[in-house]
Amino acid sequence: MITPAIRGGHEVTQPVAVEGAEVGDAVALRIEEIVVTSRASSSGTDSPVDGRYLGDPYVAGRCQQCGTLYPPTKLDGVGQEAVRCEVCGADASPFRLTHGYTVVFDPQRTVGVAVGQDQAQTVAGDARRYAALPSNSIQNPILVFGVGELPGLAIRLRPFLGQIGTTPAVTMPDSHNAGDFGTFLVGAPHEYALTKEQLALRTDGHMDINAARAGAVVICPVKVPGAGIYVGDMHACQGDGEVAGHTADVSGIVTLQVKVIKNLNIDGPIILPVMEDLPHLARPLSARELAVARQVAREWGMEDVEESLPVSFVGTGPDLNLATQNGLERAASVLGMTVSEVRNRATITGAIEIGRLPGVVQVTFRAPTERLERAGLLPLVREQYGLE
Repeated sequence: MITPAIRGGHEVTQPVAVEGAEVGDAVALRIEEIVVTSRASSSGTDSPVDGRYLGDPYVAGRCQQCGTLYPPTKLDGVGQEAVRCEVCGADASPFRLTHGYTVVFDPQRTVGVAVGQDQAQTVAGDARRYAALPSNSIQNPILVFGVGELPGLAIRLRPFLGQIGTTPAVTMPDSHNAGDFGTFLVGAPHEYALTKEQLALRTDGHMDINAARAGAVVICPVKVPGAGIYVGDMHACQGDGEVAGHTADVSGIVTLQVKVIKNLNIDGPIILPVMEDLPHLARPLSARELAVARQVAREWGMEDVEESLPVSFVGTGPDLNLATQNGLERAASVLGMTVSEVRNRATITGAIEIGRLPGVVQVTFRAPTERLERAGLLPLVREQYGLE
C-alpha cells in the first residue's frame, strides 16, 4: 500500500490460463501447500494522507509536491518518510501507520514475536531481505517503516491467500476485485472508474478469507476465456474480519491443483474449508449422531434423514448486510433453493462468517447431497470431507 506505482496496492502473480476453461465454467483450486519465505512482516492500522492520491489512496497514488500520478519511488533511509518520489524527491507514501508492529518468525515459520522499536529499525535497514521479496517485485516493503508498538507479543502463524481467484471480465485494480472495495470504483475520478453494471463482472478474487489456506478448495467463476488464475496478498495470519484493515503480509510459494468444472455457472467463489475451519453446526454429522437422528425420525414415522454436506458461498457488498444477501442469493441460485431456505439452513446447520470488513462473508451450511450433485459439486465435496 506504500508503493503508488502499483495500481491497487498489492502485487499479485500474472494470470495463468487454464486449458479448456470457458466462460460459464468454474475452476476448482485445491491449495496443496503454502510455504512462507519471509523472515519478518509488519502491519498496522493506517490513515491516508490527504493530497497524495486521486480519489482513492489504494488505487491512484499521486505525488503531493509535483503532481505525478502513480509516481515511481525510491527508498531513502528508514521510517514512515522513507518512500520518496523519484521525480521530485518528496515523501510520496499515500498512507501513514497510526499504530504498527513488526514481527519476526522462527525458522519453521510456526510462531512470530513482535519486536520493539530498536529491533524494528534493524529489520527496516535490510527490509527487502527480511521480506524475501521476489526478484521481480517493485514494491516498497512495509518493513522499511520500522514500527514496533507491540513489543513481546507472540503470535501463531496460519498462512493463507488474501487473493486467490480468476480474472474479472472488466479491467480493475486487483485489490478492488470484490463487492466491498469495488464499490469505490463506481463513478471514481481516476482511470479505473466503473459503472455499477461493470462491477458485476468482478470475480471476488480479493476475499481476505482466512479459510483459503492449505487443504482448502476454492471454486472460482470463469468470466474470461482461460479463467486467468492468480494469487497474491499472502498473509501470515489473520482473525476473522481483518478488523485492523491490514494484516501481516508475507512472501511465499503456493502449490495449487486445478480442475475445470464444466457449465458450473457461478457468480462468485465457493469454498470447501478444511474440516476444523467449518462452523460447529456445519460439520458433517458423526456416525453416532446420524444413528440417533435416524432413530428419532423413525419414532416420528419418517423413513430416514436428509443426507447433507458442508459448502460455503462467498458474498461481497458495500456492507455486511448486503454482502450476506449477496452470498444467500448466490447459494440459492447454485443449489436451486429459495433465499428463505438458505437462510434457515445457514441458521441451524451453519453460520454467517465475516471474512473482511466492510463487506466479505461466508454463507456456510450443510446442503442436501442431491442438490450438490445436481450442481456438479458433490464429487469435490465428498472428496474434501473424506466421504468418497
